[in-house]
Amino acid sequence: MDMSDVTRATAAATAVAASLGLPVGGATVLHDSNKLALRLTPCDVFARVAPVGQEVARFEVALAQRLVEAGSPVCPLEPRVDPRVYTRDGFTVTLWTYYEPVAPHVPPADCARALERLHAGMRGIAVPSPRFTDRITEAEEVVADQDRSPELAGADRVFLGGRLAGLRRAIEERGAAEQLLHGEPHPGNVLSTRDGPLFIDLETCCRGPVEFDLAHVPEAVCAHYPHLDRGLLEDCRQLVLAMVAAWRWERGDAFPRGRLFGEELVRVLRAGPPWPTLDTVNERLAGH
Repeated sequence: MDMSDVTRATAAATAVAASLGLPVGGATVLHDSNKLALRLTPCDVFARVAPVGQEVARFEVALAQRLVEAGSPVCPLEPRVDPRVYTRDGFTVTLWTYYEPVAPHVPPADCARALERLHAGMRGIAVPSPRFTDRITEAEEVVADQDRSPELAGADRVFLGGRLAGLRRAIEERGAAEQLLHGEPHPGNVLSTRDGPLFIDLETCCRGPVEFDLAHVPEAVCAHYPHLDRGLLEDCRQLVLAMVAAWRWERGDAFPRGRLFGEELVRVLRAGPPWPTLDTVNERLAGH
């Protein structure tokens, strides 16, 4: 979000919390991209704020409730207020339990076990959800529409479009079992808490092979996750690189250093295997 939207979104979140009787004296931005994550104090609430129209927030709230009830490792909603989506001044606001981090990173083995538990819990929940191929379609639409990705060079546009289509075919032809997934369980979406690792940001949930989820995490986590199809994992890892590359070229993308990230991902895809994980690409760019 730009600064004016951050200011408005923060005001909306604090107003919602105050109207519910929660003591609010300040707000700290924890993450700012297309959505805003805030810590509200002194009530210690984790607020997620997005422009109205992103109805997926209702799906996220309902799914989080069911997963918590099933004992899955996800961040619960704030227990002092009704578990629902609140609307204020053009923004949707959801309120979650805030956890003080106990470590800067979740150990890979712990993250793998938590993700395995999350997948087990999700297998027991039947909810209408998009398929992972819908994410591919979204990326293909960005690449195909010059108005949506005006700075993407013609040759890179053709390359990315072809790679996305080819990977869709390759993964589907494997015929792997599919289930409900987190969708983006990267390190930024897992909290290190006193209750163990907890996943956040369930709005990206979709159906697909578990390797699609594992394609978003560091290789050290994959090494501790049992019974993976390594060939399928490599295809999914390349797919994630291609999808994220497409989204970084979209007009209005708010990801920090997004254009640089998009350029690097296209270069990586053109260079060929071995396919790096997203965290590896992030670390490489951070060193520049």
